[in-house]
Formats: sequence, structure tokens, C-alpha cells
Amino acid sequence: MSDLAMRPLIPASQLQERIKALGAEISREYRGRKITLVGVLKGSFIFLADLARAIDLDCEIEFIGVSSYEGMHSTGQVRIQTDLTKDMEGQDIILVEDIIDTGTTIDYLTKVFELRKPRSLKVACLLSKPEAHKVPMTIDYVGFEISKEFVVGYGLDYNGLYRNLPDLMQVVS
Repeated sequence: MSDLAMRPLIPASQLQERIKALGAEISREYRGRKITLVGVLKGSFIFLADLARAIDLDCEIEFIGVSSYEGMHSTGQVRIQTDLTKDMEGQDIILVEDIIDTGTTIDYLTKVFELRKPRSLKVACLLSKPEAHKVPMTIDYVGFEISKEFVVGYGLDYNGLYRNLPDLMQVVS
């Protein structure tokens, strides 16, 4: 791998334990209903896969591709690169995000999805950085709250690399 300096932040075992708890919570809240998990690409794909396996309900999986980062910094601009393949009207939707930093992306996406008239809309994220939030938002299911450090691994990247690391790693300067 490259010479990016990193240190462990959250080990894979702790990630899995928390994701199982989130899956159980979602299963209880939606008992008897079908849900649609919408993964925000690319970062959420590993979290989404593990979360889906931890949910004991019928669920469909969709993806939406957006971009708002260059390197380690948010551009403040959100662009949809890949849209959904089906209509979301009347569906119980959970947007699944890897990390909520400034909140710009999830704020934009919740507004886009509300226009699509779902039955319900909630947000799940693996990581939230409350200190960095710039817009008010509701995050219904949070894996972990972290500070402003830049992290990679478990689906999160730096310039397209490190998504395959099993642990969440903090990038150090």
C-alpha cells in the first residue's frame, strides 16, 4: 500500500458489533414492513452490505451515486452521478451513508427523496462528525460519532484507495 500515514480508529470487530445492533433496531421499528435501503455510492457499499445482512426484514436495495469530495476536502457541491433504477413513491426508504461530515450531501439527498414521495424516509450512517455539521439534520441511525479527523477503510477512501481496509483508520499528518 502507499505511504499514507494512518492509525487504527475503530476495529472491524467493533464495527460489526454496532452494525448488528443497528440492524436489530431497524428490524424492530419496521417489523412487518418491507423497506428499501438506498446506498450512497461509493463509500456506503460495505456498510450497506453488512447492514442489510443484519436486518431481519424483506428489503430491497438501490444505489444512488453522488460526489462532493476532492481528496480530503468537501467541495460543498453535490452532484448526482448515478440515479435510482426504480420509483420510490410510497416506499419506506432508509438512505444509507458512510459518513456525514458537513451534512451537505445528506441534506441535498433528503430534499431530492422527499420530492419522490416516499411513505417514510430515514437516514442511517456509519459515522457522523457532529462538530463539522453545517446544516441542521436528523440522523435516525448512527453507528459512531467521531471528531473531525479524516478516516479511511471499510468503504471510505482517499483518492479512490483504502476502501478495502477492514478497520476504520484515521489519517494522520
